[in-house]
Amino acid sequence: MSSTFTDFGLLPPILEAIAAMGYEEPTPIQAEAIPFLLNTQQDLIALAQTGTGKTAAFSLPCLHKIDPESSDTQVLILSPTRELALQTAKEIKKFAKKMPYLKSVALYGGADYGSQSRALSKGCQVVVGTPGRTLDFIRQNRLDLSAVRMVVLDEADEMLKMGFKEDLESILDETPKEKQVLLFSATMPKGIEKIAKRTMMEPHRIAVASRNQANRNVTHQYCVIHPADRFAALRRWVDVLPNLEGIIFCRTRAETMEIYAGLSKEGYAVDILNGDLKQEARDRVMRRFHRKELKILVATDVAARGLDVDDLSHVINYTLPDDLEVYIHRSGRTGRAGKEGISVTLVTPREEFRMRQIEKMSGIETYKKPIPTTEDVIASQMRNAIASLEEASLPEGKFESQVAELSTVLQAMEPTELATKVLSLISGSLLSQYQQEVDLNARAEDVISRKKRKKKDRHRDRNKGEKGDKKRKKFQPKSGNYATCQVNIGRKHKLNPNRLMGLVNEGIKGKKPDFGEIRIEATSTTFDVEAKSVPAVIASLMGASFEGRSVKARTV
Repeated sequence: MSSTFTDFGLLPPILEAIAAMGYEEPTPIQAEAIPFLLNTQQDLIALAQTGTGKTAAFSLPCLHKIDPESSDTQVLILSPTRELALQTAKEIKKFAKKMPYLKSVALYGGADYGSQSRALSKGCQVVVGTPGRTLDFIRQNRLDLSAVRMVVLDEADEMLKMGFKEDLESILDETPKEKQVLLFSATMPKGIEKIAKRTMMEPHRIAVASRNQANRNVTHQYCVIHPADRFAALRRWVDVLPNLEGIIFCRTRAETMEIYAGLSKEGYAVDILNGDLKQEARDRVMRRFHRKELKILVATDVAARGLDVDDLSHVINYTLPDDLEVYIHRSGRTGRAGKEGISVTLVTPREEFRMRQIEKMSGIETYKKPIPTTEDVIASQMRNAIASLEEASLPEGKFESQVAELSTVLQAMEPTELATKVLSLISGSLLSQYQQEVDLNARAEDVISRKKRKKKDRHRDRNKGEKGDKKRKKFQPKSGNYATCQVNIGRKHKLNPNRLMGLVNEGIKGKKPDFGEIRIEATSTTFDVEAKSVPAVIASLMGASFEGRSVKARTV
């Protein structure tokens, strides 16, 4: 492995730029990918987590291979989100700072076509874009890819999940047959292998770590909750972590809105990142987060892709992702730069087995924790207040009369009385909020106990050989709390679990249903949902439209 960037043989202007940026020693993915790409035209599949330097791993060789005598588009980099496209374009401009002949542009939605079109008309050797906006420019004859030498599919798995498969194929059809295709991704589910076979020629494969390897600086915790107590449990975790600076991950945009509304109403320094925000609003949110004006971001997985955030204390999984590999990607947002991080996950009793799957898949160890109690929250808030008190000070010689007056009042109190009053000041508002709440751990345990009893009863009935049990079970919700529904849309119609839940939640006012297992077939989908929510779910789906198709739903 090379010890410095100078060992790779990169152009001097590139070396100057990365030296000015403070880059000294290449990361493992850079050490493997850069020399390979500089010395071959072979396609490449590279597996690396976000935060390992994969942008530089593909950008530096691409810049090195640019023909300075031509202003044609020679490198095309496709990204799933505006944020990732903008971040990549920003990095490329830094790497090419000493290359005055090189021009680049980012093509993404949420911005006017005019400025992007003008940049293209002047000639851009490097184009970074989202699939939708890139295809728009191709169809408008504003983007010519006939001279492209290298195509980078960054976070290709996410592009497929977002339904960009056809767009990607259409874009690649506009590029020359003789080109180098690079596929970089944080996760690599089996489905991506099929795309690689269709778009790449005998690709070389590298991985800086084994598949699904988790960040070892992260402690993985989870708590079991009653399905109806998800938000209440989240609030307990937020309150027991007074110095929390992190991301709360959700599966759907509807969930992000609910959490944001609930936390902001109580005065938490929180904001939201989801697909509904325009680019200007997203930029404003990130500026506030970087300035520490916000402590918490509530985000969907797609919206969080490409975010430049490295100093997170915690990641909270409000809901588990459908793809368990994404859990590793989420938790890797914390515990960076040698610091310790914590990942907290809320699971229902029916979902607890998935934590075992994560352990088996990634080799990490997860720790089951109770939901923080009121006592836990108050104790944590008190310790934080004491730490702040020890560090507090006033300008010397100022406020002497006020200090004397306060000293007199405090000295007149017994130590226990004083401690009681101080604790009341620290936690008064939280106590008033929590005094009406039930024991969340007891409610979760009650669900677990009922589940065990039902399992025991079913086992007993089978042993007795009771007839008709199978027929009755068809109409019983799974695990006693869930029922199964079916819709007439599936993979063929670009449906994925996130889009299904979004379709359901968009038509339901108030509290959204809790989903269980989702099974997507080619032209139909069955899914488990809270039994009490079935009428509302069916009503929300009937007559809805999805990708131009009228949706029909029923219970099964």
